[in-house]
Amino acid sequence: MIAPESNHPDVPDMPAGDGDRPDQPVTRLRGATVDVDIRRTGRVVVGICLVTLVVLAVVFLVAGLHTNGQINRLRHEGVPVRVTVTHCSGLIGGTGSQNAGYVCTGTYVVNGTRYLQTIPGTKLFYAIGSTFQGVVVPSDPKLLSTPAQVAAQHASASVFVLPAVLILLAAAWVAALLVLRRRRSAGGAGTPTGEAR
Repeated sequence: MIAPESNHPDVPDMPAGDGDRPDQPVTRLRGATVDVDIRRTGRVVVGICLVTLVVLAVVFLVAGLHTNGQINRLRHEGVPVRVTVTHCSGLIGGTGSQNAGYVCTGTYVVNGTRYLQTIPGTKLFYAIGSTFQGVVVPSDPKLLSTPAQVAAQHASASVFVLPAVLILLAAAWVAALLVLRRRRSAGGAGTPTGEAR
């Protein structure tokens, strides 16, 4: 009687002792190996970090310019407007037990158009339907504040501190990378080449 043929491929014999070594992989994958270039990966990571620093600096710079511009416009172009409260809720302080002010929403009319805006940071609670005086910029009717906020806020150069720090940090990082690259290239150029025997 002839034994039936096996459908399983023949498994080559493993040399004795290879399967017992802990540093050997359990299985070997076929195909291309994965080579990671550490220097290239490092350059990509450093590039991403530098781009992130510059983007953050630009974002904070634009936000600072926008905030200072709004403050200046409210102080120099602001006109009084009567605001009717539609909603008002309290803000909780850092400890959770103190009131940190109120956020109120109100409607007002500028040049015949009715606007609905949120007025953050009001000190007093206003009942729905009550009115109070706000400050609005006629050329930008959605720019609304209260007289107390306008009096307390001033355009400041401090909004440019963080963008400047981020730009200086990015510049210092680039300078350090250039110095390191120059040292590497100078060191590589100075090494003598070995003679073939």
